[in-house]
Amino acid sequence: MLLFTLAIGFVMAMIDVTAVNTALSHIAADLQVPLDGLVWVVDGYTLTFAALLLAGGGLADRLGPKQTYQGGLAVFVLGSALCALAPSGAALVWARLLQGCGAALFMPSSLALLTHAEDDERRRAKMFGVWAAIVSAAATIGPLAGGVLVETFGWRSIFWMNVPLGVLGIALAQARAPAPAPHDRPLGIVTHFYGVAALGALAFALIEGPVLGWTSLPVAAALAGAVLAAVLLVQRERASAQPVLPRALYALPPFRAGVLTGLAINFGSFGHLFVVSLLLQQAHGIGALGTGLAILPMTAAAGVSNVLSGRVIAARGARLPLLVGMGGGALAAFLLMQAGGATPPWLVVAGGTLMFLAIGFAIPAMTSTVMQAGGKAHASAAGAALNANRQVGALLGVAAAGTVLHAVEAWELRLTIAYAAFAIGYAIAWLAVFHNVQPARAAAPALVTE
Repeated sequence: MLLFTLAIGFVMAMIDVTAVNTALSHIAADLQVPLDGLVWVVDGYTLTFAALLLAGGGLADRLGPKQTYQGGLAVFVLGSALCALAPSGAALVWARLLQGCGAALFMPSSLALLTHAEDDERRRAKMFGVWAAIVSAAATIGPLAGGVLVETFGWRSIFWMNVPLGVLGIALAQARAPAPAPHDRPLGIVTHFYGVAALGALAFALIEGPVLGWTSLPVAAALAGAVLAAVLLVQRERASAQPVLPRALYALPPFRAGVLTGLAINFGSFGHLFVVSLLLQQAHGIGALGTGLAILPMTAAAGVSNVLSGRVIAARGARLPLLVGMGGGALAAFLLMQAGGATPPWLVVAGGTLMFLAIGFAIPAMTSTVMQAGGKAHASAAGAALNANRQVGALLGVAAAGTVLHAVEAWELRLTIAYAAFAIGYAIAWLAVFHNVQPARAAAPALVTE
């Protein structure tokens, strides 16, 4: 029950993401949203989610993870209701931004609460495996539920679905979740502002660059602003006596490899979902329900490998499932590079299923590696850093996919370029794991001191 309670936020987030992908064509037709607008519908949520995750981890430390988790669920429910009521594409994007704010609060808090719920590392590894399987099950249900809801009740129903789920999550957290004592740590508001500015400017440049032109003044200014904000953020973190992310965390090679793996996984998986949803709907004329059914085996495969990964981690450590998962993901992306608009949909689905089976095997190992490095003393910060990097990966993956789809007309070349980028991302993560995550018998001790 505790695992279910703490997974509800992730469940809503995953259902929301996968269901929105099945509804893109309907949203475009109903609200007259162009391709770059559809990218904003997906990435608007991811933008505030990624940019505010570290602030969410800081609030969890200062206010307590239980209170922050419940507050985040409340904000997410409000954002979902506004999405369902949106009268225009712009209003929908603003509501998606609010959803991302709520998710940024409850994501790191849920991981911190899960870490505090179990002291034994082996049992905690199994808990992470089951927890990831619950989340993957939600991702599995998401496309089918989204397709059924869109075809039956319209695209707005996928957002109304979050309202009762969120209210249930708040009530269950009040009854079941532990309440660790808060820590009096600074929030670093200026640092978070720089992070929001950097990601916001980068997202604008990546999404609007193909539309306005890469040399246009707004896009060039956004790119310059993103670089400046990133530089200021790094300088402030280095000079701060109490940085937003504890320096001791990034001194640990397994932690660095884990957060990089998270970025690569979401870069490829979210970019793939965006590409394959539009491929099935635009190139093959498949509706929302058919698209949801096509995505179903992909997300289901990740759920199966999540459970298997938890058992392997408990027996062999995290390194093996990380290497197998990222290597398999790179191989699957390479195979999908050969697809095109005339490729039978079942072959594309098969390649995507192989990809999700592989990366699903790596996800619990990635989470276990990062959270073990953080220990209880830095659980909120470690969880926030992991999820921030994952959402940055999702933001970049969807934006990059949108850029390719906008710039290239032929589906054959579109898929070649997009999946080459995904394969490279997975290969880089494989190398980082190979060099920085040691076998279980030689693993470095977790950071558990204050």
